[in-house]
Amino acid sequence: MKVKLINHTPDPDRTVASAARLCYSAVGVSEIIEDFSQDEIEKFLNMLVELGHNSPTEHVSFTFAVEGVSRAMTHQLVRHRIASYSQQSQRYVKMEDFEYIIPPSISKNSGALSVYKKVMNEIENAYEQLAAIVHREDARYVLPNACETKIVLTFNCRSLYNFFEHRCCERAQWEIRRLANLMLAEVKKVAPVLFAKAGAPCLSKGLCPEGRMSCGRINKLKTT
Repeated sequence: MKVKLINHTPDPDRTVASAARLCYSAVGVSEIIEDFSQDEIEKFLNMLVELGHNSPTEHVSFTFAVEGVSRAMTHQLVRHRIASYSQQSQRYVKMEDFEYIIPPSISKNSGALSVYKKVMNEIENAYEQLAAIVHREDARYVLPNACETKIVLTFNCRSLYNFFEHRCCERAQWEIRRLANLMLAEVKKVAPVLFAKAGAPCLSKGLCPEGRMSCGRINKLKTT
């Protein structure tokens, strides 16, 4: 899996803090970014987190390019609707010799891996035969969820908070959890204050909303 932050709002920490400054002080438009120290920026951003006042974070956005992921994972990803997506098309891109993702539970089991690879080879042969007879948009119906895909996605900061809260959780499916953690690492490079406390709620808020379905990490954190 490869995740790269390819674009973002310039100086996202300062941009969000400036919007918050306008909300909470008497400064005018021309003053919201003047004489604004790093300490003041951190103060405003920490205040937003404590108050749960997340609307100013919608003023900044982040665009990622992702490859080496499965169609199964992107079906989960696009359920996060406050975002924009551009995915490689199986209708226009011929998928002969397609790459596919192997779940860890299968790659660690030689018997399962043998069956898995055999099925993928059979699907590949079937796809190539169909693509020679019918349009690609119809031949693609035999392709598996494991098929490797590439996607560009754009989230605003508030939507990323929600995404990280749900998908960095240990109970999230392994592939989208890996994606979320890689994305979080990327945005922390350019907006360290905004995302300092982002992630699974057991880490960011000290609570677990999963109830009896909890992975148990919250209990370990409380004892450390």
